[in-house]
Amino acid sequence: MTTPDFRTLGVPAPLVDILAADGKTTPTPIQADSLPDTLAGRDVLGRGRTGSGKTIAFALPMVARLGTVLAGGSRRAGRPLGLVLAPTRELVTQIARTIEPLAEAYGLKVTTIFGGINQKRQVEALRAGVDIVVAAPGRLEDLMKQGFVHLDAVEITVLDEADHMADLGFLPVVTRILDKTPRGGQRLLFSATLDNGVDKLVKRYLQNEVLHSVDEANSPVAAMTHHVYLTEDQDTKFELVKSLASGTGRRMLFMRTKHQAKKLAKKLTESGIPAVDLHGNLSQPQRDRNLAAFGDGSVRVMVATDVAARGVHVDEVELVVHVDPPVEHKAYLHRSGRTARAGNEGDVVTIALPSQLQDLKQLLRKAAITVTPKPATPASPEVVALVGDVAPYVKPAPRQAKPQGGGGTSQGANAQRKRARRTGGAEGGELRESGRGRGGRGGAPRGDAERTERSGEGGGSRRRRGGGRGQGGADAASRTASSQGSGRGGERGSSSTSGGRASGSGRGQGGTAKSAGASGGRGQSARGPQPLRVGSLVGGSSRGARTNRRAQG
Repeated sequence: MTTPDFRTLGVPAPLVDILAADGKTTPTPIQADSLPDTLAGRDVLGRGRTGSGKTIAFALPMVARLGTVLAGGSRRAGRPLGLVLAPTRELVTQIARTIEPLAEAYGLKVTTIFGGINQKRQVEALRAGVDIVVAAPGRLEDLMKQGFVHLDAVEITVLDEADHMADLGFLPVVTRILDKTPRGGQRLLFSATLDNGVDKLVKRYLQNEVLHSVDEANSPVAAMTHHVYLTEDQDTKFELVKSLASGTGRRMLFMRTKHQAKKLAKKLTESGIPAVDLHGNLSQPQRDRNLAAFGDGSVRVMVATDVAARGVHVDEVELVVHVDPPVEHKAYLHRSGRTARAGNEGDVVTIALPSQLQDLKQLLRKAAITVTPKPATPASPEVVALVGDVAPYVKPAPRQAKPQGGGGTSQGANAQRKRARRTGGAEGGELRESGRGRGGRGGAPRGDAERTERSGEGGGSRRRRGGGRGQGGADAASRTASSQGSGRGGERGSSSTSGGRASGSGRGQGGTAKSAGASGGRGQSARGPQPLRVGSLVGGSSRGARTNRRAQG
């Protein structure tokens, strides 16, 4: 039996030419099986393993129908005709890149909607009018609530990786979105499995659907060779990983956490093997930049978390390494699906420590993978054969030294107090000679005066340090008050000189010590009459002194 080509399956000639220009002349099994029904407008449930070509299987009928039988009328702002829902930003971007060249054949506009970036450009694209929207459910619902997008004109709706959306908890959001689409429109749902509530979506939203399943759910790829290598500890594990990553072809290494993925990519780069990371902590521009570097070959190693296990399609990935074994068998198959795509061959290596071996055996049994674990080192014949030609050493870029201070002088109040304290000894001596200090008019800074008051009776040493900064005025005032013999003022001046509690208030009042004017203005300082201040109208208690400082400050 001859395999039909795209033209025989009913794909319009403009789209066949675009596929041929990209080297796609023979449809994959899921494409050959589903295209006759999807092109006819039927609802379809497609089940197939990862890497089976599902994206083109729904992209072709969407573009072909919107560009021909469903074409007509002008674009309306915020009202697309086609909608594709996908669980992750990476998958959204990947789908859009597949649809865009096909859509250009009919002049259809495609835009993407996902979170993690500013929504301004997405809103502008919607206002300008688009035909096909490829979106992640969360951001799409946000824009719907804001009134920027309406789904009442959607003719074709596609749910890709519906089982993954269920795993991520998106099904309630997906349900609310699908409720806004017309019931009479065509709906296509592609999923590896029908568990976790996906079957409910099928029953609720697909009408007279046709099931197309080309593989058993979660089935492994026949052209994929699996290896399990045992290593003793983390040090030997890194040496083995470094050896596996040193080949000339593209490699994808999977880690369980974002921190470890970033750390491993950095260590490989420092070892002369350029590597980029891909995980949830990266911004969208960083993700795009790293994916572009991996796709164009400027970097041949990508270290990723499970965020890249679906939706990242890069041709000719010859080796996938599970540096950290995944938790479940579905994650293992989706990670492994980054290689051996579209009929190509590929190898998958899992590295395990002795403590991980039992759990790994159970995982492989659920994934229907039969492989015998074996100890391995970088010099093992199996590893050497798997690595092949070793890529040349790439000297890492030198690290840019970060400036260690000295870049400027802070002018904040706290910084100024610290600088003054460092030079307080010499400065205090000059101040005492002149009878004036930094606090000549207002005493020491308010924070120092308050700390002096709070220090209590046992804080003589702190008060003496503070005096070096602004007590010269208080000392001069107390000497003046003593020489004039003005009763209470003299007592306060002497107590200020001896380090009593009034020293703080004397400093706070500055050049005219409180000893000179606390008893209703009797007695003046040696400098003559002082200007009237708001604080002078308040009583002489310690509470009043604090109030004065607030008023003056």
